[in-house]
Amino acid sequence: MAGPLTVDVVAPDRVLWSGTAERLVAPTVEGEIGLLTGHEPVLSVLRAGTVRVRGGADGDAEFPISSGFVSFDRDVVTVVVEPVAPAEAKAPAAH
Repeated sequence: MAGPLTVDVVAPDRVLWSGTAERLVAPTVEGEIGLLTGHEPVLSVLRAGTVRVRGGADGDAEFPISSGFVSFDRDVVTVVVEPVAPAEAKAPAAH
């Protein structure tokens, strides 16, 4: 069995999450991407959505974002994001 992913989710001013996980799912401009151990190297731009870390030692984690990028190589994932401000995350959808 392959080892876990090493994951860092960072904002410009702080680390949002760091640890190991089974998988990471992120909203890229080309569609949603799921990363597991052994995935081919990836560098992709992220669109607004939610980055989801699954199977971490401390459980699952989710991060609403407005933009960013993800880099994956040799089972190491670095996600640099612009988090959604709390007011933006709770704002009702316009109709």
